[in-house]
Amino acid sequence: MAGLCLMIFLPFFYSFFVPFFYKYLSRIHTGWFVLPVPLVLFFYLIGFIGSNRNTGMVSLPWIPSLGINLTLYPDGLAILFGVLVSGIGALVILYSVYYLSKEREQLHNFYVYLLLFMGAMLGLVFSDNIMAFYLFWELTSISSFLLIGFWYQRRRSRYGAQKALLITVFGGLALLAGLLMLANITGTFSIREMIFQVEQIAADPLFIPALVLILLGAFTKSAQFPFYIWLPDAMEAPTPISAYLHSATMVKAGIYLIARFTPIFGGSGEWFWLVSGIGLLTLFWGSFSAVRQTDLKAMLAYSTISQLGMITCLLGVGSAALYFGPGEESVPYTTALLAAVFHLVNHSVFKGCLFMVVGIIDHETGTRDVRKLGGLISFMPVTFTLAVIGSFSMAGLPPFSGFLSKEMFFAAVVNVTQLNIFSMDAVGIVFPVVAWVASIFTFIYCMILVFKPFLGKHHPLKLEKKAHDAVYGMVVSPGILAIFVIFLFFYPNVAVEYFLMPVLASILPGFAEAGYGIGPVSAWHGLTPELLMTIGVVATGTVLYVFLRKWIRLYGYLPGALNLNALYDYLLIKTEDISARITRGYMTGSLMDYLRY
Repeated sequence: MAGLCLMIFLPFFYSFFVPFFYKYLSRIHTGWFVLPVPLVLFFYLIGFIGSNRNTGMVSLPWIPSLGINLTLYPDGLAILFGVLVSGIGALVILYSVYYLSKEREQLHNFYVYLLLFMGAMLGLVFSDNIMAFYLFWELTSISSFLLIGFWYQRRRSRYGAQKALLITVFGGLALLAGLLMLANITGTFSIREMIFQVEQIAADPLFIPALVLILLGAFTKSAQFPFYIWLPDAMEAPTPISAYLHSATMVKAGIYLIARFTPIFGGSGEWFWLVSGIGLLTLFWGSFSAVRQTDLKAMLAYSTISQLGMITCLLGVGSAALYFGPGEESVPYTTALLAAVFHLVNHSVFKGCLFMVVGIIDHETGTRDVRKLGGLISFMPVTFTLAVIGSFSMAGLPPFSGFLSKEMFFAAVVNVTQLNIFSMDAVGIVFPVVAWVASIFTFIYCMILVFKPFLGKHHPLKLEKKAHDAVYGMVVSPGILAIFVIFLFFYPNVAVEYFLMPVLASILPGFAEAGYGIGPVSAWHGLTPELLMTIGVVATGTVLYVFLRKWIRLYGYLPGALNLNALYDYLLIKTEDISARITRGYMTGSLMDYLRY
């Protein structure tokens, strides 16, 4: 288990040598020297799958007199996230070797920031001590700030980096307060020990404040409504970072936080309504907003917001399993949790693929504006194939893995209508209705991603470069992810057995012995309500896509100035004005005033 500590610190340790690689071996792309780090991490963590090594805990003393130590615990949830962080990290670094020019970019800075980001995520998901957890949590915000602002010469890059930092650090401070409340209630900094004191926590007056504050941290990080506004502006980062940030890191940290603390707060009505309700709202708003975007990366950014809302909603619905406890009544909700984890994996795979595809389009044509693109299938057939696989999986179409988790999502929201707790009554019908409408918008923007750039008339004069397919090295990473998309469709139960069931054991302690009651994941279960919903999505979405030009102008009637981005800008300006006014108040130039102060 000591090897786990070495693995966590490997990215931090290796980052010290990157500037030397860059300086003295400048003829070779720095990415080749960084690539072994995530590969070593990936293959080390894969060794935990299906073994008995994930039962131990390792602890390094930090401030032992206060009970604050770096305690690492490799359970199923941590291993899954660790594999995603390292595996997709390796593919992102390989992709960046061909995407980023060693002549024009400051690669030593880029890879140092990337390794810090990777190490922070690994430390976050494996930490059991809440103080170490919070340290790594904020380090992800700082490292993402550096990565988003990598092209600091651009005003939009600086703006996007600042926005992401302010919003996520705000949530991080709320999270810290919530974690300290839990520590005050339980007398421990260990998340494991807190889980064993669930009844004591639920009976404490600080239960609701701690719940709300922790969810504030989760919602800001995972770009849930209304805190999602930082994510589209984070698109100013280089595409490899966008692919990494959206598929396996940063935003997934918020999802991880919800999953990790579900054993403590799950089963309560407050947790159920906040998590599932905000998730459902985010799902709809993200998909609705994605359709109106003309920049392909912006469209993917809003699609990420939508998909994260879907995962969050499933985690909220699945938390009802803790209300019922192990048994037949909880089966629909343990299935919802399985759907959340399954879609988390699916989203990591197809979203990483799609961001790399958009990066290839931008790299080889000089634009991401869908209005300038068209007819690229003749010049970029390989990229088109990858776009079809990633987009159709996100749309929930067979034979791609997104179809399976989307069917499970529909089944989960249909089951909510039969839930007779948490004052559900007739409100439950909102879940399948909103989910179905949001899925229609998801289908539409997925079709835009595939057909608008690649089919139709080619406009060479609107492009900055002559269109051609990418070099083979650039398509390897999205190609591997596309293969996984198809593999997970045909062999989903391999992933369920070895990857996902251990995750359920982490989220639902005490359920393993009684059994989860979950049947095998299959593409065909007969003519079920969820299949009928899918058929309705495809039919309605196809009609709306065909007549897109006739109704998309309705977006123009939405208020332009009255939105959350305008509110953020207004608050930022007012904060600066108030700060300046206060500073002028005490900086009078009078020595007597300074002595009084």
